[in-house]
Amino acid sequence: MEQYIGLDVSMKETAVSIRREGKRIWRGKCASNPAALAKLVRKRAPHAKRVVFETGPLSVWFFHALKSEGLPAICIDARHAKAALDMAPNKTDANDADGLAHLAEIGFFREVRVKGFESMISRTRVAARNRLVRISVELSNQIRGLMKTFGLIIPSAKGGKFDEHVCRSLDGRNDLAPIMMPILEAWRSIRIRAAELGRQLLADARQSQACQLLMSIPGVGAITATAFTSAIEDPANLKKSRSVGAWIGLTTRRYQSGEIDYDGHISRRGDAHLRGLLYEEATVIMTRAAAESDLRSWGLKLREKIGFKRAAVAVARKLAVIMHAMLVSGEFFERKATATA
Repeated sequence: MEQYIGLDVSMKETAVSIRREGKRIWRGKCASNPAALAKLVRKRAPHAKRVVFETGPLSVWFFHALKSEGLPAICIDARHAKAALDMAPNKTDANDADGLAHLAEIGFFREVRVKGFESMISRTRVAARNRLVRISVELSNQIRGLMKTFGLIIPSAKGGKFDEHVCRSLDGRNDLAPIMMPILEAWRSIRIRAAELGRQLLADARQSQACQLLMSIPGVGAITATAFTSAIEDPANLKKSRSVGAWIGLTTRRYQSGEIDYDGHISRRGDAHLRGLLYEEATVIMTRAAAESDLRSWGLKLREKIGFKRAAVAVARKLAVIMHAMLVSGEFFERKATATA
């Protein structure tokens, strides 16, 4: 007889529920370790048909590890599962596991495509560099703010110039230098590490045919190309290029009930970092004459009707559609033809 398993995963322990023929036959806890869980499943449910758990911080590791153990692991959308789990009178890990097992048995769930480890490595590298860049900006702003208190105004500058201005302003300030220099040293170190990750991204992008394809678009660099390809993985994962905008969260929400029917702001579903990168690229396309193309002309005309920000969102959505279509066709960007895709 087939068994259905629900896993409510946490950092230390995982609640497990096993169902068969509409009834729960076992419930308990296990260490949050795929090997230990696989051993428990083989003992308690040797004929497991589905092992269901929600998306979360450990979902990629759990999915691939359980698959390697030969278990029918399925990762489901946490938002979709929440609607069903909220029906339980009490919110506990055990009840959540019961609810997931019930969803697994009746088949009422939305399976999520789990990315491969190679794609996750690329995404992690992009995210790590982005975080280091943000920290370096925060530190430079902190230095500027603290020094203003003492009447030391740092001129607008980046990189080595900023370093020089700070050191020059601290010359002879034995009271302030011991405080500011450690922050400046941290800023230097973080910039070096961010540059190292940037070089890694550029080297990987030069090795990737897909990234080289996307980088033929004016304004699209190695970071955006890497983020897009690692998010999409296989272009066949999306049946239509037009679906990319909704998948990233660049299409408007809609609310319809009775006589009420209106569109709202963009849904902001999916990868927030990739969405931000596409918006930045759209801004570059619309503001730099060197990025002249049919896409830019379309965006500038749209700007006159709905304003710059909303037009930039529309250009970002169309850019995502074009990038996916390019991955499918294998053709490079054509400034006077591709924008109509």
